Amino acid sequence: MGKKLIQQRLGKGSPSFRRPSSRCKADVEYRNLDDAEKSGKLGGQVIGFVDDPARSALLMEVKFENNESNILIAPEGAMIGDRIEVGAVAEVRAGNVLPLNSIPEGMPVYNIEITPGDGGKLVRSSGTTAFVVSHEEGLVTVRLPSKKLKVLNGRCRAEIGVICGGGRLEKPFLKAGKKFHAMGAMNRRWPNVRGVAMNPYNHPFGGKEHHKGRPSPVSRSTPPGRKVGHLASRRTGRRRGKSSEDRGTGE
Repeated sequence: MGKKLIQQRLGKGSPSFRRPSSRCKADVEYRNLDDAEKSGKLGGQVIGFVDDPARSALLMEVKFENNESNILIAPEGAMIGDRIEVGAVAEVRAGNVLPLNSIPEGMPVYNIEITPGDGGKLVRSSGTTAFVVSHEEGLVTVRLPSKKLKVLNGRCRAEIGVICGGGRLEKPFLKAGKKFHAMGAMNRRWPNVRGVAMNPYNHPFGGKEHHKGRPSPVSRSTPPGRKVGHLASRRTGRRRGKSSEDRGTGE
């Protein structure tokens, strides 16, 4: 009997694969939607920045006029003392939070909500941005960094601008040790060995010279975690239709 696969060990939840939430310094989400944002705006000021090891982008701490504090993803060019506004009538400026209905077409946005009030789910990595494409009957079309178009509710909120930290991937690590410690700071296990590079004792695709030594389709009844490669087809062979004699002429 061979060893367990990586995904089986990960699913078991051993200390090597755990990512404790205590390593994250802050939860990044918008403040609860209230009447002040629905019909007006609420102003605040950037009082500091937070370097969260669990995230690739720098965070900014905003203190609003009602003495409420919130952590947001910092845009390019943000500085301590900048004024931040949230609400339907807020100014269209980098760092401000507005509903998609209030953002003109062509503006770069990030940290976009999928459903109104969820706090922001899309486009949160450093150096990325999306663009508002069009408005139509309460719906807004947004072009994501993957070039995919997504239609969202116009009441979903988003931040204006481009996320800070662009060009992070342009500098090489140069050494495996640097990469190892950087991934460890983000609670990620690295490196991940490919199955074709393993022995057949460790992985079904191992044992050959860096290529699969057996067909990759696996049975649909394979236990969870052992399904590596492609799922088996529902059926095989040529689908044969009935002949015209069997169907009848209908006369």
